[in-house]
Amino acid sequence: MLSPFTYRDGTLHVENVPLNAVAEAYGTPAYVYSRSAIEAAWRRFATPLIGRDHLICYAVKANSNLAVLNLLARLGSGFDIVSQGELERVLRAGGSADKVVFSGVAKSRHEITHALDAGIRCFNVESAAELERIAEIAELVGRPAPVSLRVNPDVDARTHPYISTGLRDNKFGIPLADAESLYLSYAQNPWIDLIGVDFHIGSQLLQSEPLLDALDLVLGLIRRLQSTGLRLRHIDIGGGIGVPYQASETSPDIDSYLQSVLRATEDLELELLVEPGRAIVAEGGLLLTRVEYLKNTPDKHFALVDGAMNDLLRPALYGAWQAIRAIQPRDEPRLRYDVVGPVCESADFLGKDRELALASGDLLAVMTAGAYGFVMASNYNTRPRPPEVLVDGNDMQLVRRRETLDDLLANEYLPRLQS
Repeated sequence: MLSPFTYRDGTLHVENVPLNAVAEAYGTPAYVYSRSAIEAAWRRFATPLIGRDHLICYAVKANSNLAVLNLLARLGSGFDIVSQGELERVLRAGGSADKVVFSGVAKSRHEITHALDAGIRCFNVESAAELERIAEIAELVGRPAPVSLRVNPDVDARTHPYISTGLRDNKFGIPLADAESLYLSYAQNPWIDLIGVDFHIGSQLLQSEPLLDALDLVLGLIRRLQSTGLRLRHIDIGGGIGVPYQASETSPDIDSYLQSVLRATEDLELELLVEPGRAIVAEGGLLLTRVEYLKNTPDKHFALVDGAMNDLLRPALYGAWQAIRAIQPRDEPRLRYDVVGPVCESADFLGKDRELALASGDLLAVMTAGAYGFVMASNYNTRPRPPEVLVDGNDMQLVRRRETLDDLLANEYLPRLQS
């Protein structure tokens, strides 16, 4: 996929808009997204599946901005959600409830009831206790619940342990060895409609082999269930396809991966569900930030910027590496900088040991920030969260305004104390 971020006349652009113009219009720090990149990434999943009954269910947790969801809904996308709040976002963005699958390990009674009332496509159930609760609620509301069990195949995703979800010691899913008996025990329950099987082994996978290994195990379960007469209607292969954050990384070839899935499942006559998140939005976004000060010590050069760990948590949380590029590179000798923010934590960094030529006031872009950027932002140190800007060709639109201090303090009250 061609990057939407290119240098023209010495200035980094997003599509046809120079990023210094975005900074002038909306300030920094700010998240900036490219419509063309997001739509092209979605089509990388859709195109290989033409001719096969399928639904791409974008994982809302990766980037839940209403404008992003609206772009995908316009393409006909489904959605993978993990909360009632994400369901509300999908509906307000123009998505259809009957294209929504509801994942997550601790769905509340209220969330289950609300999702049933909304008419979602399917619950991805993660435990026997959850399945029992869904059956009880379905009976109370008088509407059978469409269900897919999320099975845990105990396959190593070969990714960061915090985003691995398919091993036996992870909290996610039902052990593969237990899934068959659970299916059969609910096969005749009038309030549970067993429509599919689901698995998802982790995020940021840079190899497709673990996904295909997990698929092979799950296909064995499906064939055993079919032999009992259980009529499933879909297989959900989850998401997890990674993106290259640095030059040494390569992501799986999506077309090749999906062709392997199609060959493996062609005899089952099941609808194919896929749940990509990061792979659709990560490369289409960046965090724009400005250098406030340069600070030199005997051991380090620091670029002190206005973006911080509360704006982009991944480097502090995972030790994640994301490229940092100058918006208008200087033709001067480079130094090795730690790019750090104003939050009072030593973990507050956006990148370490980066070769840059900088001066106070320069603009920087933290690349590949369209996924797990704004959605993980916080108000730590009472810092308002940044705006989000969508660029469409020559046009830039504010799709979330910057928070104000009044926004942050509006829900707090001074106590009435006894004198």
